[in-house]
Amino acid sequence: MPEDDARPVIRIVERPDDEAFLALEALVWAKSPHLLAPETTLLSLPPDRRFAAVTDPGGSNHPDRPPDDAAAAAYLGIYGVYPLTLGVPGPGATVRPLPVAGLTWVGVHPDHRRRGLLTAMVRHHLEWTRGQGLAISALHASEPGIYGRFGYGAAVTSRSVTLARGTSLHAPDLDGAAAEVETQLTTITDPGTAERLRAVDQASGAVQVGALVFEPSVYERICLEPATAHDAQEPRRVLFARRDGHDVGVAVLRRVQRWQDGRPAGRAAVSFLGGQPAERLALLRRLVDLDLIASTTVSLVGDDDPLWHWVRGPRGADSGDAGDNLWLRLVDLPAAFAARGYSADCDVVLEVTDAVLPDNAGRWHLAVRGGQARLERADGDPDLAPDLALDVAVLGAAWLGSANLAAMTRAGLVSEHRPGAGGELWRALRTDVAAIPAPIF
Repeated sequence: MPEDDARPVIRIVERPDDEAFLALEALVWAKSPHLLAPETTLLSLPPDRRFAAVTDPGGSNHPDRPPDDAAAAAYLGIYGVYPLTLGVPGPGATVRPLPVAGLTWVGVHPDHRRRGLLTAMVRHHLEWTRGQGLAISALHASEPGIYGRFGYGAAVTSRSVTLARGTSLHAPDLDGAAAEVETQLTTITDPGTAERLRAVDQASGAVQVGALVFEPSVYERICLEPATAHDAQEPRRVLFARRDGHDVGVAVLRRVQRWQDGRPAGRAAVSFLGGQPAERLALLRRLVDLDLIASTTVSLVGDDDPLWHWVRGPRGADSGDAGDNLWLRLVDLPAAFAARGYSADCDVVLEVTDAVLPDNAGRWHLAVRGGQARLERADGDPDLAPDLALDVAVLGAAWLGSANLAAMTRAGLVSEHRPGAGGELWRALRTDVAAIPAPIF
Protein backbone atom coordinates (compact mmCIF):
# COMPACT_ATOMS: atom_id res chain seq x y z
CA MET A 1 0.00 0.00 0.00
CA PRO A 2 1.39 3.43 -0.87
CA GLU A 3 2.45 5.43 2.14
CA ASP A 4 -0.07 8.22 1.41
CA ASP A 5 -2.95 5.73 1.67
CA ALA A 6 -1.95 4.30 5.03
CA ARG A 7 -4.35 5.13 7.81
CA PRO A 8 -2.82 7.09 10.69
CA VAL A 9 -2.70 5.52 14.12
CA ILE A 10 -5.68 6.57 16.20
CA ARG A 11 -5.04 7.52 19.81
CA ILE A 12 -7.62 8.11 22.52
CA VAL A 13 -6.84 11.01 24.84
CA GLU A 14 -8.40 11.59 28.26
CA ARG A 15 -9.74 14.88 29.62
CA PRO A 16 -10.09 16.64 26.24
CA ASP A 17 -10.57 20.40 25.95
CA ASP A 18 -14.14 21.34 26.92
CA GLU A 19 -14.80 23.77 24.07
CA ALA A 20 -13.38 21.47 21.39
CA PHE A 21 -15.33 18.52 22.82
CA LEU A 22 -18.60 20.48 22.68
CA ALA A 23 -17.85 21.95 19.26
CA LEU A 24 -17.53 18.48 17.74
CA GLU A 25 -20.62 17.29 19.62
CA ALA A 26 -22.64 20.17 18.13
CA LEU A 27 -21.28 19.46 14.64
CA VAL A 28 -22.07 15.73 14.80
CA TRP A 29 -25.59 16.16 16.17
CA ALA A 30 -26.48 19.28 14.15
CA LYS A 31 -27.06 21.33 17.29
CA SER A 32 -27.12 25.05 17.79
CA PRO A 33 -24.39 26.42 20.07
CA HIS A 34 -24.85 25.54 23.72
CA LEU A 35 -26.55 28.24 25.78
CA LEU A 36 -24.62 27.49 28.95
CA ALA A 37 -20.92 27.77 29.71
CA PRO A 38 -18.88 24.67 28.75
CA GLU A 39 -18.24 23.65 32.35
CA THR A 40 -21.98 23.86 33.04
CA THR A 41 -23.01 22.02 29.87
CA LEU A 42 -20.60 19.22 30.80
CA LEU A 43 -21.62 19.17 34.45
CA SER A 44 -23.11 15.67 34.13
CA LEU A 45 -19.95 14.18 32.58
CA PRO A 46 -16.93 14.05 34.92
CA PRO A 47 -13.67 15.25 33.30
CA ASP A 48 -11.97 11.88 33.81
CA ARG A 49 -14.80 10.22 31.85
CA ARG A 50 -14.47 12.30 28.70
CA PHE A 51 -12.40 10.98 25.81
CA ALA A 52 -11.41 12.11 22.30
CA ALA A 53 -9.80 10.48 19.28
CA VAL A 54 -6.75 12.12 17.69
CA THR A 55 -4.14 11.03 15.19
CA ASP A 56 -1.13 13.18 16.06
CA PRO A 57 0.79 13.77 19.29
CA GLY A 58 -0.39 17.35 19.70
CA GLY A 59 -4.08 16.57 19.56
CA SER A 60 -4.72 18.95 16.64
CA ASN A 61 -5.66 17.19 13.45
CA HIS A 62 -6.35 20.05 11.07
CA PRO A 63 -4.13 23.06 11.85
CA ASP A 64 -4.86 24.51 8.39
CA ARG A 65 -8.63 24.80 9.00
CA PRO A 66 -10.14 28.31 9.21
CA PRO A 67 -10.25 29.68 12.75
CA ASP A 68 -14.03 29.25 13.11
CA ASP A 69 -13.68 25.53 12.37
CA ALA A 70 -10.65 25.00 14.56
CA ALA A 71 -12.50 23.90 17.69
CA ALA A 72 -14.61 21.24 15.98
CA ALA A 73 -11.58 20.05 13.99
CA ALA A 74 -9.39 19.54 17.06
CA TYR A 75 -10.78 16.02 17.56
CA LEU A 76 -11.86 13.35 15.11
CA GLY A 77 -14.18 11.64 17.57
CA ILE A 78 -15.46 11.94 21.13
CA TYR A 79 -17.23 9.86 23.74
CA GLY A 80 -18.10 9.96 27.42
CA VAL A 81 -19.06 7.56 30.20
CA TYR A 82 -21.75 8.12 32.79
CA PRO A 83 -21.21 6.41 36.13
CA LEU A 84 -24.55 4.82 36.93
CA THR A 85 -26.21 1.85 38.57
CA LEU A 86 -28.65 -0.51 36.89
CA GLY A 87 -31.33 -2.47 38.70
CA VAL A 88 -30.69 -6.15 37.89
CA PRO A 89 -32.33 -9.39 39.08
CA GLY A 90 -31.19 -10.39 42.55
CA PRO A 91 -31.82 -13.54 44.60
CA GLY A 92 -35.42 -14.67 44.48
CA ALA A 93 -37.65 -11.82 43.36
CA THR A 94 -35.34 -9.07 44.65
CA VAL A 95 -33.51 -6.40 42.69
CA ARG A 96 -29.91 -5.37 43.25
CA PRO A 97 -28.13 -2.21 42.01
CA LEU A 98 -25.17 -2.99 39.77
CA PRO A 99 -22.59 -0.33 38.78
CA VAL A 100 -22.29 -0.17 34.99
CA ALA A 101 -20.56 2.09 32.46
CA GLY A 102 -23.00 4.27 30.51
CA LEU A 103 -21.51 4.96 27.07
CA THR A 104 -22.72 8.34 25.81
CA TRP A 105 -21.82 11.51 23.85
CA VAL A 106 -20.44 9.34 21.02
CA GLY A 107 -19.63 11.16 17.80
CA VAL A 108 -17.28 11.07 14.80
CA HIS A 109 -16.34 14.11 12.73
CA PRO A 110 -18.39 14.06 9.47
CA ASP A 111 -15.21 14.36 7.37
CA HIS A 112 -13.69 11.25 8.95
CA ARG A 113 -16.40 8.62 8.93
CA ARG A 114 -15.63 5.00 8.04
CA ARG A 115 -11.98 5.30 8.98
CA GLY A 116 -12.03 3.15 12.09
CA LEU A 117 -12.61 5.94 14.60
CA LEU A 118 -15.77 4.51 16.16
CA THR A 119 -14.17 1.08 16.35
CA ALA A 120 -11.13 2.53 18.10
CA MET A 121 -13.26 4.45 20.59
CA VAL A 122 -15.54 1.51 21.42
CA ARG A 123 -12.55 -0.81 21.89
CA HIS A 124 -10.96 1.76 24.17
CA HIS A 125 -14.21 2.12 26.10
CA LEU A 126 -14.62 -1.62 26.63
CA GLU A 127 -11.04 -2.03 27.83
CA TRP A 128 -11.45 1.03 30.05
CA THR A 129 -14.67 -0.43 31.48
CA ARG A 130 -12.95 -3.69 32.30
CA GLY A 131 -10.07 -1.77 33.87
CA GLN A 132 -12.57 -0.02 36.14
CA GLY A 133 -13.74 -3.40 37.43
CA LEU A 134 -17.13 -3.11 35.70
CA ALA A 135 -18.71 -6.11 33.97
CA ILE A 136 -21.35 -4.30 31.89
CA SER A 137 -21.47 -1.38 29.45
CA ALA A 138 -24.86 0.15 28.62
CA LEU A 139 -26.02 2.61 25.98
CA HIS A 140 -28.89 3.97 23.94
CA ALA A 141 -28.24 3.45 20.23
CA SER A 142 -28.75 6.42 17.90
CA GLU A 143 -28.98 3.92 15.03
CA PRO A 144 -29.80 0.26 15.74
CA GLY A 145 -27.47 -1.13 13.11
CA ILE A 146 -24.30 0.28 14.64
CA TYR A 147 -23.65 -1.28 18.02
CA GLY A 148 -24.54 -4.92 17.45
CA ARG A 149 -21.25 -5.42 15.66
CA PHE A 150 -19.46 -4.31 18.82
CA GLY A 151 -21.21 -6.93 20.95
CA TYR A 152 -24.10 -4.85 22.30
CA GLY A 153 -27.56 -6.43 22.42
CA ALA A 154 -30.95 -4.70 22.64
CA ALA A 155 -32.10 -5.74 26.12
CA VAL A 156 -35.18 -3.53 26.66
CA THR A 157 -37.88 -2.18 24.37
CA SER A 158 -40.34 0.67 24.83
CA ARG A 159 -43.22 2.56 23.19
CA SER A 160 -44.92 5.90 23.52
CA VAL A 161 -48.60 5.92 24.47
CA THR A 162 -51.08 8.75 23.90
CA LEU A 163 -54.04 9.08 26.24
CA ALA A 164 -57.04 11.29 25.52
CA ARG A 165 -58.25 13.63 28.22
CA GLY A 166 -60.56 11.80 30.58
CA THR A 167 -59.24 8.33 29.73
CA SER A 168 -60.52 5.83 32.28
CA LEU A 169 -57.78 3.88 34.04
CA HIS A 170 -59.21 0.66 35.45
CA ALA A 171 -57.33 -0.74 38.46
CA PRO A 172 -59.85 -1.68 41.20
CA ASP A 173 -57.30 -3.25 43.52
CA LEU A 174 -55.11 -0.11 43.44
CA ASP A 175 -57.83 2.51 43.76
CA GLY A 176 -57.46 2.83 47.52
CA ALA A 177 -53.68 3.13 47.47
CA ALA A 178 -53.75 5.59 44.55
CA ALA A 179 -56.30 7.77 46.37
CA GLU A 180 -53.85 8.17 49.25
CA VAL A 181 -51.23 9.68 46.95
CA GLU A 182 -50.98 13.46 46.73
CA THR A 183 -49.60 15.11 43.58
CA GLN A 184 -47.60 18.32 43.45
CA LEU A 185 -46.84 20.26 40.25
CA THR A 186 -43.50 22.09 40.26
CA THR A 187 -41.01 23.48 37.75
CA ILE A 188 -37.83 21.59 36.95
CA THR A 189 -35.65 24.56 37.90
CA ASP A 190 -37.15 24.85 41.39
CA PRO A 191 -34.56 24.49 44.18
CA GLY A 192 -34.14 20.93 45.42
CA THR A 193 -35.67 19.27 42.34
CA ALA A 194 -32.44 17.45 41.43
CA GLU A 195 -32.22 15.80 44.84
CA ARG A 196 -35.91 14.86 44.73
CA LEU A 197 -35.59 13.27 41.28
CA ARG A 198 -32.60 11.20 42.34
CA ALA A 199 -34.37 10.03 45.51
CA VAL A 200 -37.29 8.73 43.43
CA ASP A 201 -34.87 6.94 41.08
CA GLN A 202 -33.04 5.37 44.01
CA ALA A 203 -36.31 4.02 45.39
CA SER A 204 -37.20 2.61 41.96
CA GLY A 205 -33.72 1.13 41.50
CA ALA A 206 -34.19 -0.92 44.64
CA VAL A 207 -37.30 -2.70 43.37
CA GLN A 208 -37.46 -2.52 39.55
CA VAL A 209 -35.25 -4.35 37.06
CA GLY A 210 -33.98 -1.90 34.46
CA ALA A 211 -34.12 1.20 36.67
CA LEU A 212 -31.13 3.54 36.34
CA VAL A 213 -29.68 5.77 39.04
CA PHE A 214 -27.19 8.45 38.00
CA GLU A 215 -24.68 10.47 39.95
CA PRO A 216 -26.01 13.71 41.55
CA SER A 217 -24.36 15.90 38.89
CA VAL A 218 -26.53 14.32 36.18
CA TYR A 219 -29.70 15.41 37.97
CA GLU A 220 -28.24 18.86 38.53
CA ARG A 221 -27.65 19.17 34.79
CA ILE A 222 -31.13 17.87 33.95
CA CYS A 223 -32.64 20.62 36.07
CA LEU A 224 -30.76 23.45 34.35
CA GLU A 225 -32.92 25.08 31.71
CA PRO A 226 -32.11 28.54 30.31
CA ALA A 227 -35.19 30.57 29.50
CA THR A 228 -34.32 30.59 25.79
CA ALA A 229 -33.96 26.79 25.65
CA HIS A 230 -37.68 26.21 25.17
CA ASP A 231 -38.45 29.22 22.91
CA ALA A 232 -42.14 30.06 23.26
CA GLN A 233 -42.97 26.85 25.12
CA GLU A 234 -43.30 26.63 28.85
CA PRO A 235 -40.40 25.27 30.92
CA ARG A 236 -40.50 21.62 31.84
CA ARG A 237 -42.76 20.81 34.75
CA VAL A 238 -42.35 18.06 37.32
CA LEU A 239 -45.36 16.33 38.84
CA PHE A 240 -44.38 14.57 42.05
CA ALA A 241 -46.39 11.81 43.70
CA ARG A 242 -46.15 12.07 47.48
CA ARG A 243 -47.13 9.68 50.23
CA ASP A 244 -46.84 10.54 53.93
CA GLY A 245 -44.75 13.59 53.05
CA HIS A 246 -42.24 11.68 50.89
CA ASP A 247 -41.72 11.68 47.11
CA VAL A 248 -42.66 8.25 45.76
CA GLY A 249 -43.16 8.92 42.04
CA VAL A 250 -42.55 11.53 39.37
CA ALA A 251 -43.60 12.66 35.91
CA VAL A 252 -41.49 15.11 33.88
CA LEU A 253 -43.60 16.90 31.29
CA ARG A 254 -44.04 19.87 29.04
CA ARG A 255 -47.37 21.28 27.85
CA VAL A 256 -48.03 22.91 24.48
CA GLN A 257 -51.20 24.96 24.10
CA ARG A 258 -53.33 24.67 20.95
CA TRP A 259 -56.87 25.65 20.06
CA GLN A 260 -59.04 24.02 17.43
CA ASP A 261 -62.47 25.32 16.42
CA GLY A 262 -62.53 27.43 19.56
CA ARG A 263 -61.85 24.47 21.83
CA PRO A 264 -58.71 23.69 23.83
CA ALA A 265 -56.59 21.09 22.03
CA GLY A 266 -53.34 21.32 23.98
CA ARG A 267 -50.86 18.47 24.27
CA ALA A 268 -48.70 17.28 27.13
CA ALA A 269 -45.54 15.29 26.52
CA VAL A 270 -44.31 13.17 29.45
CA SER A 271 -40.64 12.36 28.93
CA PHE A 272 -40.32 10.29 32.11
CA LEU A 273 -42.78 8.57 34.43
CA GLY A 274 -41.43 6.83 37.52
CA GLY A 275 -42.79 5.09 40.58
CA GLN A 276 -44.55 1.93 41.69
CA PRO A 277 -47.96 1.00 40.19
CA ALA A 278 -50.18 2.83 42.68
CA GLU A 279 -48.09 5.99 42.40
CA ARG A 280 -47.97 5.77 38.58
CA LEU A 281 -51.74 5.34 38.55
CA ALA A 282 -52.22 8.47 40.65
CA LEU A 283 -49.88 10.45 38.39
CA LEU A 284 -51.58 9.28 35.20
CA ARG A 285 -55.04 10.10 36.54
CA ARG A 286 -53.83 13.64 37.20
CA LEU A 287 -52.15 13.85 33.78
CA VAL A 288 -55.32 12.91 31.86
CA ASP A 289 -57.21 15.62 33.72
CA LEU A 290 -55.02 18.66 33.03
CA ASP A 291 -56.83 21.85 32.14
CA LEU A 292 -56.76 22.81 28.44
CA ILE A 293 -54.94 19.57 27.52
CA ALA A 294 -56.67 17.26 25.05
CA SER A 295 -54.06 14.52 24.94
CA THR A 296 -51.08 13.33 26.96
CA THR A 297 -48.26 11.30 25.40
CA VAL A 298 -46.20 9.18 27.75
CA SER A 299 -42.77 8.04 26.53
CA LEU A 300 -40.82 5.00 27.70
CA VAL A 301 -43.72 2.62 28.27
CA GLY A 302 -42.38 -0.92 28.69
CA ASP A 303 -43.76 -4.27 27.57
CA ASP A 304 -45.15 -5.10 31.02
CA ASP A 305 -46.14 -1.60 32.09
CA PRO A 306 -49.42 -1.71 34.05
CA LEU A 307 -50.71 1.06 31.79
CA TRP A 308 -51.60 -1.56 29.16
CA HIS A 309 -53.92 -3.25 31.64
CA TRP A 310 -55.37 -0.01 33.01
CA VAL A 311 -56.63 0.96 29.52
CA ARG A 312 -57.93 -2.63 29.00
CA GLY A 313 -55.46 -3.65 26.32
CA PRO A 314 -53.38 -2.19 23.47
CA ARG A 315 -56.41 -0.73 21.66
CA GLY A 316 -57.39 1.29 24.72
CA ALA A 317 -54.82 3.95 23.78
CA ASP A 318 -52.85 5.13 20.76
CA SER A 319 -49.35 3.68 20.87
CA GLY A 320 -46.31 4.14 18.72
CA ASP A 321 -44.18 1.39 17.26
CA ALA A 322 -41.96 -0.56 19.62
CA GLY A 323 -38.39 0.70 19.69
CA ASP A 324 -35.14 -0.45 21.21
CA ASN A 325 -34.34 1.18 24.52
CA LEU A 326 -31.37 0.00 26.59
CA TRP A 327 -28.52 -1.96 24.97
CA LEU A 328 -26.15 -4.02 27.11
CA ARG A 329 -22.62 -5.30 26.46
CA LEU A 330 -21.09 -8.02 28.63
CA VAL A 331 -17.48 -6.95 29.13
CA ASP A 332 -16.40 -9.58 31.68
CA LEU A 333 -18.46 -12.77 31.22
CA PRO A 334 -17.76 -14.52 34.56
CA ALA A 335 -18.32 -11.32 36.54
CA ALA A 336 -21.50 -10.47 34.61
CA PHE A 337 -23.10 -13.86 35.23
CA ALA A 338 -22.11 -13.81 38.89
CA ALA A 339 -23.56 -10.32 39.37
CA ARG A 340 -27.24 -11.22 39.01
CA GLY A 341 -29.73 -13.70 40.42
CA TYR A 342 -31.63 -16.41 38.52
CA SER A 343 -35.16 -17.79 38.35
CA ALA A 344 -34.29 -21.46 37.79
CA ASP A 345 -31.37 -23.86 37.84
CA CYS A 346 -29.57 -24.67 34.61
CA ASP A 347 -26.43 -26.39 33.42
CA VAL A 348 -25.30 -25.43 29.91
CA VAL A 349 -22.08 -25.19 27.94
CA LEU A 350 -21.82 -22.08 25.79
CA GLU A 351 -19.65 -21.52 22.73
CA VAL A 352 -19.32 -17.72 22.64
CA THR A 353 -18.02 -15.55 19.82
CA ASP A 354 -16.70 -12.06 20.57
CA ALA A 355 -14.93 -10.21 17.78
CA VAL A 356 -13.94 -7.24 19.95
CA LEU A 357 -12.89 -8.81 23.28
CA PRO A 358 -11.16 -12.12 22.50
CA ASP A 359 -10.94 -12.99 26.23
CA ASN A 360 -14.70 -13.56 26.18
CA ALA A 361 -14.61 -15.88 23.19
CA GLY A 362 -14.51 -19.65 23.54
CA ARG A 363 -16.27 -22.36 25.50
CA TRP A 364 -17.82 -21.68 28.89
CA HIS A 365 -19.61 -23.90 31.40
CA LEU A 366 -22.50 -22.13 33.13
CA ALA A 367 -23.90 -23.77 36.25
CA VAL A 368 -26.80 -22.12 38.09
CA ARG A 369 -27.85 -23.47 41.47
CA GLY A 370 -30.09 -21.86 44.06
CA GLY A 371 -30.29 -18.56 42.20
CA GLN A 372 -26.52 -18.12 41.86
CA ALA A 373 -24.32 -18.74 38.82
CA ARG A 374 -20.79 -19.83 38.19
CA LEU A 375 -19.25 -19.44 34.75
CA GLU A 376 -15.94 -21.21 34.10
CA ARG A 377 -13.71 -21.87 31.12
CA ALA A 378 -14.35 -25.20 29.41
CA ASP A 379 -12.10 -24.99 26.34
CA GLY A 380 -9.82 -27.76 27.50
CA ASP A 381 -12.44 -30.22 28.74
CA PRO A 382 -13.31 -32.83 26.05
CA ASP A 383 -16.32 -33.97 28.11
CA LEU A 384 -18.01 -30.57 27.86
CA ALA A 385 -19.38 -30.28 24.33
CA PRO A 386 -21.23 -27.01 23.56
CA ASP A 387 -24.98 -27.00 24.12
CA LEU A 388 -25.44 -23.54 22.61
CA ALA A 389 -23.34 -21.44 20.23
CA LEU A 390 -24.07 -17.72 20.21
CA ASP A 391 -22.54 -14.27 19.90
CA VAL A 392 -21.85 -12.10 22.92
CA ALA A 393 -24.43 -9.61 21.59
CA VAL A 394 -27.17 -12.23 22.01
CA LEU A 395 -26.05 -12.79 25.59
CA GLY A 396 -26.14 -9.03 26.17
CA ALA A 397 -29.71 -8.85 24.89
CA ALA A 398 -30.91 -11.75 27.07
CA TRP A 399 -28.83 -11.11 30.20
CA LEU A 400 -31.26 -8.71 31.92
CA GLY A 401 -34.11 -11.20 31.59
CA SER A 402 -36.47 -9.42 29.20
CA ALA A 403 -35.38 -10.37 25.68
CA ASN A 404 -36.54 -13.96 25.15
CA LEU A 405 -33.53 -16.21 24.54
CA ALA A 406 -35.76 -19.15 23.64
CA ALA A 407 -37.39 -17.04 20.93
CA MET A 408 -33.96 -15.93 19.68
CA THR A 409 -32.94 -19.58 19.50
CA ARG A 410 -36.07 -20.33 17.48
CA ALA A 411 -35.25 -17.37 15.22
CA GLY A 412 -31.82 -18.82 14.41
CA LEU A 413 -29.67 -16.36 16.36
CA VAL A 414 -28.50 -19.21 18.59
CA SER A 415 -27.26 -22.62 17.44
CA GLU A 416 -28.79 -25.23 19.73
CA HIS A 417 -26.66 -28.40 19.80
CA ARG A 418 -28.62 -29.94 22.67
CA PRO A 419 -32.40 -29.72 22.19
CA GLY A 420 -34.02 -27.61 24.87
CA ALA A 421 -30.80 -25.92 26.01
CA GLY A 422 -31.96 -22.50 24.80
CA GLY A 423 -35.17 -22.74 26.80
CA GLU A 424 -33.28 -24.01 29.83
CA LEU A 425 -30.99 -20.98 29.86
CA TRP A 426 -33.92 -18.65 29.21
CA ARG A 427 -35.90 -19.97 32.16
CA ALA A 428 -32.90 -19.22 34.37
CA LEU A 429 -32.46 -15.69 33.02
CA ARG A 430 -36.03 -14.49 32.76
CA THR A 431 -37.77 -12.22 35.26
CA ASP A 432 -41.40 -12.16 36.38
CA VAL A 433 -41.99 -8.89 34.52
CA ALA A 434 -39.92 -7.25 31.81
CA ALA A 435 -37.33 -4.64 32.73
CA ILE A 436 -38.60 -1.06 32.74
CA PRO A 437 -37.26 1.20 29.99
CA ALA A 438 -34.41 3.52 30.91
CA PRO A 439 -34.39 7.30 30.36
CA ILE A 440 -32.25 8.39 27.43
CA PHE A 441 -28.71 9.29 28.50
